[in-house]
Amino acid sequence: MQIGQYAIKNRIFLAPMAGITDQPFRRLCSQLGAGLTFSEMMSTNPDVWHTEKSKLRLAHHHEIGINAVQIAGSDPTEMANAAKVNVEYGADIIDINMGCPAKKVNKKMAGSALLREPELVARILDSVVKAVDVPVTLKIRTGWDPENRNCLEIAQIAEKAGISALTIHGRTRSCLFEGEAEYDSIKAVKQSVSIPIIANGDIISAPKAQQVLDYTGADAVMIGRGSFGYPWLFKEVEDFLEKGEYSSISIDEKCQLMLKHIDDLYQFYGEEKGYRIARKHVGWYVETLSPNSNFKRTFNALSSSLEQMQALEDFVKLIRKNPNKLDRK
Repeated sequence: MQIGQYAIKNRIFLAPMAGITDQPFRRLCSQLGAGLTFSEMMSTNPDVWHTEKSKLRLAHHHEIGINAVQIAGSDPTEMANAAKVNVEYGADIIDINMGCPAKKVNKKMAGSALLREPELVARILDSVVKAVDVPVTLKIRTGWDPENRNCLEIAQIAEKAGISALTIHGRTRSCLFEGEAEYDSIKAVKQSVSIPIIANGDIISAPKAQQVLDYTGADAVMIGRGSFGYPWLFKEVEDFLEKGEYSSISIDEKCQLMLKHIDDLYQFYGEEKGYRIARKHVGWYVETLSPNSNFKRTFNALSSSLEQMQALEDFVKLIRKNPNKLDRK
């Protein structure tokens, strides 16, 4: 798949997710088969660009490959300036967020709230595309609510503006993450525009990824929540798309990936932040590796990386004695 001047190694992408797709997680997913990963959402407010939090969000690693950075905002000039700054900081691709359903984002007329203002969408896209020499991509939902699905109109605006690829989450903003993703809208968009289309929503297994690609005709799939505690999903999807089958990695390999990921979080964030951020990831890993365990509660009570790692290593020893194979169908 091609996005602008970049040849993407496969058709499996990691979604941009606030508080999730930091450098350690993007690096892990890249190593496991994600062809392209996106950073956490960056604000267009220049007052926060040089804060520690923003610097951590922008942190990249050569092993991740192409550096795709997502920005969010509602003012065309501010969005254009944010795109320029991020390219100066090393962004290879700029992604525009028009899909986030969070109230605090929508209240600022950003994220999916922009879908209600097609004319503003056009001005933002034109401004950002003209401001930078790197590919600009866009992520949207199918509309604001089921009565106002306008992804086809937005896709045509995006194509006219010169957007290099469009990701569509198969839900409206009002649906949040409830119900099942609707792929009919993604299929309709793919049939009506010539730019690459990336299908997103409810892709939690290798067979599901293949089904979505086949049904929608999309050029790629984007995985978000399906990777929580299950980052090896990218390897499973990659194998399935290439060979028509996949084998789940061993429990021992899963445990080693978990330990390495958590240690990378400690190294990246430092002691004060590292052990706190580790909690959510360990919670997801526990649900995957030992769903009936009480370990998550025990782990969350620990307040140092040393205590956490010791507890994790003990937990891994127990899992190895009683392996629980959990494949996603």
